[in-house]
Amino acid sequence: MGMADTLAQELDREGATTRKLLERVPSDKLSWKPHAKSMTLGELANHVATIPGRIAAWATKDSFDFGTMTRHAPLESTEAICTEHDAMLLEAKSVLSQLGDAGLMTEWEGQMKGATIFKMPKVALFRNIVLNHWIHHRGQLSVYLRLLDVPVPSIYGPSADDNPFAPR
Repeated sequence: MGMADTLAQELDREGATTRKLLERVPSDKLSWKPHAKSMTLGELANHVATIPGRIAAWATKDSFDFGTMTRHAPLESTEAICTEHDAMLLEAKSVLSQLGDAGLMTEWEGQMKGATIFKMPKVALFRNIVLNHWIHHRGQLSVYLRLLDVPVPSIYGPSADDNPFAPR
C-alpha cells in the first residue's frame, strides 16, 4: 500500500470521528462562543467541516499564497455542516488520488503576499496541515460541546459521556 492510500485511509478514519462530533453541534447555538476572542461555534464547526478539502486543494498547485484567502459563506445548520464535511472528505481523497505517491513527494510552498513562509513536500502538507490542523480544531470543538453540556462522542477511546465506568 502506498502513501496516498495510507493517507486516504486515515482521512476516512478521522473523518468518521469528526462527523460524529459535527452531528452533535446544536444548530440553535451556532452563534455561541466561549470567549470574546474565540470563534463562534458555527465558525469553528464550519472550519472543522471544510479543512480537509480546502487545504488538500492547495496541494494541486506548487504554492499557495495565504494573502489570497477569502471567507466562505457560513453554513447555517448542523445538516449543512455535515453535508459539507462529507463533500470535503471526498475532495481531499480525490486530490490524493490525483497526486499519487510521486506527487506527494513534490515540493510545496506556503507564501504570504508573495514571500515564502515555508516549504515542505506535499506529503507533509497533508500530514501537518490537513490532518494535524484538522484534528487540533476538532479537539477545540469537543471542548465547545462540553461547555455547552452536549455529550461528547468517543474520539480515540470512550469519552466521559459514553464510558460506563466514568464518574458521573
